[in-house]
Amino acid sequence: MIIGQENLNIVLFQPEIPQNTGNIARTCVLTNCKLHLVKPLGFSIDEKHVRRAGLDYWKDLDMTLYDSYEELREKYKDSTFYFSTTHGDNYYDDVKFKAGDFIVFGRESCGLPDYIRESNAERCIRVPMVKTTTRSLNLSNTVAIVAYEGIRQLGFPNMK
Repeated sequence: MIIGQENLNIVLFQPEIPQNTGNIARTCVLTNCKLHLVKPLGFSIDEKHVRRAGLDYWKDLDMTLYDSYEELREKYKDSTFYFSTTHGDNYYDDVKFKAGDFIVFGRESCGLPDYIRESNAERCIRVPMVKTTTRSLNLSNTVAIVAYEGIRQLGFPNMK
């Protein structure tokens, strides 16, 4: 991670599945994105659990943990936030991402809460999918799709 020069900021709002967060963390390391986790988490990220899970790249991850969504927003009140949701009116590739932008992703089981979506409706984005009985794409897949589009728009900085 090139500290202070992250490509994008990836936010997971109360993630529930450790394997998804592990995959997303690896994507963040390999794309120079910072990971922000908003509590409560559905799993432990203490050193013992991370080591047991074989997350050898965790030491390279630039990550911050927040007690609440409000704490995150207050800390970065002057930053641009986008919200990935199946309820978004805008496609993810309609956004003109800038370095340092934040992209917020919701829980695996239920996405982002209504209060977050409704208060940020103009910045809600979605990955298009066919209508089906399946809820949506896997969270780690969605993060990878959106993050790589943003990084593509930035010109893949510091990437080989």
